[in-house]
Amino acid sequence: MALTKNDIVTKVNDLGFTKKKAAEVVESLLEIIKASLASGDDVLVSGFGKFCVKDKRPRRGRNPATGSDLLLRERKVVTFKCSGKLREKINGDEEESQMTSRMSA
Repeated sequence: MALTKNDIVTKVNDLGFTKKKAAEVVESLLEIIKASLASGDDVLVSGFGKFCVKDKRPRRGRNPATGSDLLLRERKVVTFKCSGKLREKINGDEEESQMTSRMSA
């Protein structure tokens, strides 16, 4: 199950904010991130990850329904690269990586 914007608002509300204020905070944060990405800037959240805007070159494609060739225009895409801390938390190997770094020191 995916975490929705409404779920995030509820979690911020649980921290003591009113529902309205929690919604404003979440919406404002997302608007700041969207504006930064739209202007071509990367968004780096320490301990979480980095959102990057990348250029995709034009390329040839194929319409799967008709089989006809298409020329797909250049475009921008947003990519996300998680931080090492987040990767360790997701994989549950935080203790293992600490043990490995201690052993190699």
